[in-house]
Amino acid sequence: MAFHLSDAQEKIKTGIDSGKMLIVIGECFVQYQGRAGSKLPKGKRMLLVKGDKSFAIHQNTKLRPINYMMNAQASVVLDSEKNALVISASKRKPKEKIDIYFYSIDFAESFDVEGEKELRLFGSERELSDLLMQDLSVLEKGLIPLNKEQMLRKGTIDIMAEDKDKNLVVIEVKRRRADLNSVRQLHSYMHQVESIKGRKTRGILCAPSIGKPTSELLEKYGLEYCKLDYEISNPHAEIKGLEKKQKTLFG
Repeated sequence: MAFHLSDAQEKIKTGIDSGKMLIVIGECFVQYQGRAGSKLPKGKRMLLVKGDKSFAIHQNTKLRPINYMMNAQASVVLDSEKNALVISASKRKPKEKIDIYFYSIDFAESFDVEGEKELRLFGSERELSDLLMQDLSVLEKGLIPLNKEQMLRKGTIDIMAEDKDKNLVVIEVKRRRADLNSVRQLHSYMHQVESIKGRKTRGILCAPSIGKPTSELLEKYGLEYCKLDYEISNPHAEIKGLEKKQKTLFG
C-alpha cells in the first residue's frame, strides 16, 4: 500500500532517529555531489539505512548498492515544488551529499536488527593451520612443526616445518581451490627461506583442489601438493584426512 509523502516523512525520520534498520521502497531520482557528480534517472529503488548511519541505494540487480555513504548526517524534508520527499545523506570531510527524491513510496518500515555481533568463521585458513600443527604426520611422516605464521619480508608463512632429512618445509594452506597465485606465493616464500637459512627447503601446497594449470606450475617449480579434506561444523572445523600427492601426480 502506497504512503502519502507527508505520512512517510514522519515514519522515515522516526526510523532514522531510532537507530533501527530502515527500508524504503519507491520511485525516486538520485543525485550525488562530491569528488565527482552523478545522477540516477527516475526509477523504483530501495533505500537501506542502518543504525550506524550508512545509506545504501539498491536496484534489482547485483549485490552491491548503486550508491552509498557511510557515517552520514540525514535530513528528511518535503519539497512541495517538486512534489517529492527528499532524503539526504551528507558528510563534511570529505564534503559530499546524496539527495534521494522520492515521488511515491510503496513501503517504509524500520526493524530491530542485531548489531555489533562478531562473525565467527569456521574453517578459516588460520583454524586449519592450527589443526595441522597438532599433527603434521597427516601430511608426511616425520614432519616436525617449527613455527606458525612466520613473518617474512614479503608475506607470512602459514606453517614452517622440518622433515626427517632435516630439510625445511614451507607449508601454504588454502581453504578453497588453489590458483596460480597460490603457487607463486609458495614459491616465493620457499626461496626466501632457503636464502635466509642457507638450507635446502621444500614447499607443500595444501588445498581442497587444484586445476591443471596450477598442477603444471607446481611441477615446474618442483613443489608438492596435499589434498585438504575437511568438514565445517559448529563450533569448529575438522580435518578428515589429507591424501598426500608427491610430484608423481604430474607424471
